[in-house]
Amino acid sequence: VQLQASGGGLAQAGGSLRLSCEAIGSPNLYSLMSWYRQTPGKQRELVADITHRGDTTYADPVKGRFTISRTNAKNEVYLQMSDLKPEDTAVYYCNAGYFGAGEKVLGLWGQGTQVTVSS
Repeated sequence: VQLQASGGGLAQAGGSLRLSCEAIGSPNLYSLMSWYRQTPGKQRELVADITHRGDTTYADPVKGRFTISRTNAKNEVYLQMSDLKPEDTAVYYCNAGYFGAGEKVLGLWGQGTQVTVSS
């Protein structure tokens, strides 16, 4: 099983990008799929996550600008990023996880895709 991410690239401030991530080779539905991002010297941070029922969580810096969605039939998760800001520049990682004892548990990581926003 692997997570295949795509869609990163270069955008201008105020522009948009759409990231996609598909769990290839998994027969199971992941109950939690997430996007994280990381910049050099900093810890990886949550951007947004979505359950298999469609419940979503967003980090405060991206609320109102980013939208996470998923297609359960394909175990695929998307991140629509709008009104991009230079501070959104990072490597974005997808994660396919689950709930354990009611808690969110991270699982398989994708390879990361670079998003660069110019001012």
